[in-house]
Amino acid sequence: MKSKFIVVGIIVLIIVGIGGCGVSSYNNMVKKDESVQNKWAQVETQYQRRMDLIPNLVNTVKGYAEHENSTLAEVVAARAEATKVNIDPQHMTEADFARFQQAQDGLSSALGRLLVTVERYPDLKANQNFIELQAQLEGTENRIAVARRDFNEITRDYNSYIRKFPNNIFAGIFGFDRKVYFQSAENADKVPEVNF
Repeated sequence: MKSKFIVVGIIVLIIVGIGGCGVSSYNNMVKKDESVQNKWAQVETQYQRRMDLIPNLVNTVKGYAEHENSTLAEVVAARAEATKVNIDPQHMTEADFARFQQAQDGLSSALGRLLVTVERYPDLKANQNFIELQAQLEGTENRIAVARRDFNEITRDYNSYIRKFPNNIFAGIFGFDRKVYFQSAENADKVPEVNF
């Protein structure tokens, strides 16, 4: 009779231990998932800041560079395209993330072409509003880079946590899936060719 109580006691302790481990793993996964969502919100905030600066930049350039309508139209179209792509941080898929990144890269490219075009207009380059907008845009691009890096770091932490044993078992049971990372643009590893 005494040995049955010992066996039952051991079984209860094992069940309580596994349950406690499961609760702890679940709570840590929720905490890390929330951190990923928070960092994603920071990324979106910085991209939104850039979106908000673009109309002012386009209007400032438009006043000086009347012959650059196609470049301005490209920036406006790229901005419109980038605002269409939204991602639910709870259910980020690789395809959604790639579309988001492609739209943002397209906007960055259009802005780059606009800023190169501005070089032909010395009066515009000396305009205080343009100088301030350009500085704000450069600062925002730096903030975007930092937010993306922070997002990737917290995503790496989350992904490695849910892949470790026994967390991987509980992650599967509770539906915690791997998150995707920001990656560099295609051909970013190639050295640009400069000709004078």
